[in-house]
Amino acid sequence: MIPIRGEVSLLSAAPPKPTVTEREARQVAEAARQQEWRKPSFAKELFLGRFRLDLIHPHPMPTDEAAQRGEEFLAKLRDFVETKVDGALIERESRIPDDVIDGLKELGAFGMKIDTRYGGLGLGQVYYNKALTLVGSASPAIGVLLSAHQSIGVPQPLKLFGSPEQKERFLPRCARTDISAFLLTEPDVGSDPARLATTAVPDGDDYVLDGVKLWTTNGVVADLLVVMARVPKSEGHKGGITAFVVETNSPGITVENRNAFMGLRGIENGVTRFHQVRVPASHRIGPEGAGLKIALTTLNTGRLSLPASCVAAGKWCLKIAREWSAAREQWGKPIAHHEAVGSKISFIAATTFALEAVTDLASQMADEDRNDIRIEGALAKLFASEMGWLIADELVQIRGGRGFETADSLRARGERGVPAEQVLRDLRINRIFEGSTEIMHLLIAREAVDAHLSVAGDLIDPDKSLQDKAKAGANAGVFYAKWLPKLVAGQGQLPYTFSEFKQGVDLSGHLRYVERTARKLARSTFYGMSRWQGRMESKQGFLGRIVDIGAELFAMSAACVRAEHLRARGEHGREAYQLADAFCRQSRLRVEELFGRLWSNTDDLDRKVVKGVMSGTYEWLEQGIVDPSDDGGVWIADATPGPSTHDNVHRPIR
Repeated sequence: MIPIRGEVSLLSAAPPKPTVTEREARQVAEAARQQEWRKPSFAKELFLGRFRLDLIHPHPMPTDEAAQRGEEFLAKLRDFVETKVDGALIERESRIPDDVIDGLKELGAFGMKIDTRYGGLGLGQVYYNKALTLVGSASPAIGVLLSAHQSIGVPQPLKLFGSPEQKERFLPRCARTDISAFLLTEPDVGSDPARLATTAVPDGDDYVLDGVKLWTTNGVVADLLVVMARVPKSEGHKGGITAFVVETNSPGITVENRNAFMGLRGIENGVTRFHQVRVPASHRIGPEGAGLKIALTTLNTGRLSLPASCVAAGKWCLKIAREWSAAREQWGKPIAHHEAVGSKISFIAATTFALEAVTDLASQMADEDRNDIRIEGALAKLFASEMGWLIADELVQIRGGRGFETADSLRARGERGVPAEQVLRDLRINRIFEGSTEIMHLLIAREAVDAHLSVAGDLIDPDKSLQDKAKAGANAGVFYAKWLPKLVAGQGQLPYTFSEFKQGVDLSGHLRYVERTARKLARSTFYGMSRWQGRMESKQGFLGRIVDIGAELFAMSAACVRAEHLRARGEHGREAYQLADAFCRQSRLRVEELFGRLWSNTDDLDRKVVKGVMSGTYEWLEQGIVDPSDDGGVWIADATPGPSTHDNVHRPIR
């Protein structure tokens, strides 16, 4: 049958699910990377053993005009969240009230990062994150609503890659009336986009979309979607994963389910099916095949909204820990004065200071746009999500049984309703979405060794010819002859380096430690590459520890620079130095442990145990229980393209 306009053949609409090899998947991910480094990067230099303090000190600052505009909005937002937002109600009903969303629209909160020419507020990343911190402290679900819309939804990809016509058409709507969502994940596709199954088949001046998208944050209420779909290669079409702006009310779109989670219970996250959905070619963002590059570039700054939520949690946890530990007495004195509890409070305070330091520094670097922050943004996300979770866990421990009790239960029996367990639940997802910790380790590691691969990558590539390998060997020889000697000695060995950071409390020693340790980190990375060569990419435990060391060094640098910045401005400088010192001392202990585990670990043994587990060798260990999971349910839902058999639960807020 020949398809007529408005209809696409089943052969085109439902191609077989892509099957790719591990190597092909890596090639797709590699092709989506930004290949060049046109601007300096503090974190990239750090992984190469070069401590470029000049790139982050003096601490960058917003302009006076940007600061004034940002502070004015924060004042309005604070009044709104204090008078209009009931976080307990949102948690209890698992929904943000429509009138709250309408109020945020009127306030301009959905257009914080959108340029004023399109009706937005024109805030930079610094004040955008401060706003997310503020609103997220009242309700993390609202923070997610706003960040999913602006950080990865329609506004940011259009800002970076949209045509003038697309910006004129969609950004004014996003700034004031419309909610947007980003749709990449599928039931059987997570961090491996090479297997993306949703298709966009060219048909005249349109593309016809078919497929199913999962975990569509904001998708249940969205008016506009950014959809990643695979365009088949054909005559006149390059093909590949491509980004589209899609109207949610288009015929053929069905929101099949509103998902429920252990935390962030007010978010509007769903499952969206596309069946023969026509999308004008004018709604394609960038060229065909550029979808993953657009997504990854968007996330360079988009990921910074997540650390903002962790800063909010850290500040709140510190406040509750301080107040509770003063009121609660055990064995004749407040529990804060018992070392077992006091060490936890110290960790919360010092780490919260570092979280804010990392977030503000990375955000200001993004606003200045004179540095490439792809690694810094990823490190901020990784560090904040891991440390934020630990902070919340420590608060629950400090609160004891009350930490495990819900705020409603506490309130019902006459005590202050403190939602400590909710914060723990809400923060847990941060270690998973926008790149799980494990994926962030691999992503950052790839960028960290880019200089090595650019000169020596052909040496370990099995597909390269002997001639290519010989050329790479010559290039590598030149590079390493210059680079390796520089890792032997540096400023960190001179006793008076960074003396401007000695102001009562001495932070200069910590910066010297960062410089020395950066060189040690680079030497360790080089040794690992020399030892494992082409097998290095499979040494995920080693790579994860390398990245975690780099994250700690970045956080230590940010903490020291922030402390000096606050001191110079007369803003709690002495106290900031104390917190930075405490954080760096705690961080150095973690760094030394990570270095020890680079070479002394159970990685090889773990692989053997996993092999036994998966082969059923230890299946006897599972005996003596009952499994409460659904009997006979599938692990991964069927996502075969076709018409929906569900009611449409799409709920636009107008």
